[in-house]
Amino acid sequence: MLLTVLGCSGSVPGPESPASGYLLRAEGTSVVLDLGNGTLGALQRHLDPFTLGGLALSHLHPDHCADVSALTVYRRYHLDPPPHGLLPLYGPSDAAERLAAAYAPNAVERRMTDLSDVYEFRSYHEPARIGPFELRAAAVEHPCEAYALRVSHAGRVLVFSGDTGPCQQLVELATGADVLLAEASWPDRPGNPPGVHLSGKDAGQAAAAAGAGRLLITHVPPWTDPEQVLAEAKAAFDGPTELVLAGAHYEV
Repeated sequence: MLLTVLGCSGSVPGPESPASGYLLRAEGTSVVLDLGNGTLGALQRHLDPFTLGGLALSHLHPDHCADVSALTVYRRYHLDPPPHGLLPLYGPSDAAERLAAAYAPNAVERRMTDLSDVYEFRSYHEPARIGPFELRAAAVEHPCEAYALRVSHAGRVLVFSGDTGPCQQLVELATGADVLLAEASWPDRPGNPPGVHLSGKDAGQAAAAAGAGRLLITHVPPWTDPEQVLAEAKAAFDGPTELVLAGAHYEV
């Protein structure tokens, strides 16, 4: 699998990167994990959004899904669209309702559009296949319904933490993964709110406990020192560890 980082800024877009979005490609099929603020523009540098095989959302905070509205406009109003069907969209149980409300915020407009002409909404209740990819999810610790995602292809495994506090569910889903793409939103400190985000230390400990082959750190907000987060992660995990960069490619 080829992982391309569309955006990796945590909580908000940053001066050098859109918010969260990750493109995976293999055997001519593409899947996007999260589509936060600014990521649709980045996606168009790599492929035509009509050719996407699927979209999987870890949760419905804007920095992970805001550009679903932009993608809706692209696929609904393009003047010369290629032949295409509905785009499979995997997400939390209320994704269809929440994303329609984000696209059409008043009740009158929402009665005219439910996004069912653009997306086929699917849940995470069962493992899924998107072309050559197998997708599994596990509920994780966050203030809203949120999931970590495990994508497998040809014996290789990428696990994306989504947004989560430290939890055993993430470790279990990431067990044996070749790559753990983990958020690390703040440094390790006593006042961090529980059940919201990982610190660099938390991300490193999760990778070590899961026996992951490689740790990629993402979702560092503009106000957090990325080098401090990276140093914490490296101190807790002795495997290859690095900060991802927007626009960078990683082989899985």
